[in-house]
Amino acid sequence: MSIIGERIGSAMKERTVLVTGGAGFIGSHLCEGLLQRGHRVVCFDNLSTGLRQNIAALEPKKNFHFIQGDVNTPDLDAVFREYPIEWVFHHAAVVGVWQTLEQPLLVLNDIKGIHNILELGRKHNVQKLVFASSSEVYGEPLELPEREDGPWNAKLPYAITKLVGESYFQSYYKAYGIPTCSLRLFNVYGPRQRSDAYGFVVGIFIQQCLQNKQPTIFGNGKQTRDFVFIKDNVEATIRAMEKNETNGKVINVGTGRKMTILELARMVIRLTGEKIKPRFLPKREHDVLRRYPSVEKMKELLQFECRYTLQRGLQETIRWYQHEKG
Repeated sequence: MSIIGERIGSAMKERTVLVTGGAGFIGSHLCEGLLQRGHRVVCFDNLSTGLRQNIAALEPKKNFHFIQGDVNTPDLDAVFREYPIEWVFHHAAVVGVWQTLEQPLLVLNDIKGIHNILELGRKHNVQKLVFASSSEVYGEPLELPEREDGPWNAKLPYAITKLVGESYFQSYYKAYGIPTCSLRLFNVYGPRQRSDAYGFVVGIFIQQCLQNKQPTIFGNGKQTRDFVFIKDNVEATIRAMEKNETNGKVINVGTGRKMTILELARMVIRLTGEKIKPRFLPKREHDVLRRYPSVEKMKELLQFECRYTLQRGLQETIRWYQHEKG
């Protein structure tokens, strides 16, 4: 068998996979994607922001195991003792810039969880660990497009904690030879995403439009973002785990296409069939004006580029919200 064949065979082998934060928006979709590939999935979540209903359809499956616990405590030790964990996706975190601005010390606890997951991975000879970082590490970008080896401008607690996580994951690869990878996720959206006060813009806009309310824009709406549909995000995340070329790397996960918040609002209005206009409010102090990633490294190392157009992804997401509302 060729080296490539060995790697593909290794990737397709059933694994016992731990997903921390697995009852969250991204984590629950990742659990689903791993099960579809035939893996055994251990979902670990303290349900502080994750929801049991996100994984309700997965719980009857024999290869799915849910454990409630906190990665920042010794709860995590028991998981590694009970299950022969081979892969780890670390998504457990206090989620979102606005929530962490209100509770800046809470997000610092995530550093303990990062330490715990890496130490247990090392102790139990885990084959690879992938860390969910964030495009927030770039802050207000100093150059565009945002490149992994370019300058970062992290100033807020959430972003700083993600940078600390990236550094820890790289250091364990260099010091102990444990394969790790960090993914800088751009604006992921899709079914099950929060749309409350601490939610995210796509879900908030959809919820507002379905209630025949004007989508609320802070500032002039010219802020740019790169919106990634959840199914593309999951595919990229699993490929990052499977491929040896990603070991020790930090990789942007985005579409490479920028969209203004105003354009997003107008598209959501059109796709929901509402006859309303956006409502403009004063700009928020910490709202980043520009997001535009380089995705060349993702394409090269993952041999992947996002397949969902924003319109197609929004249509799937809107259908889910309509079903939930109905």
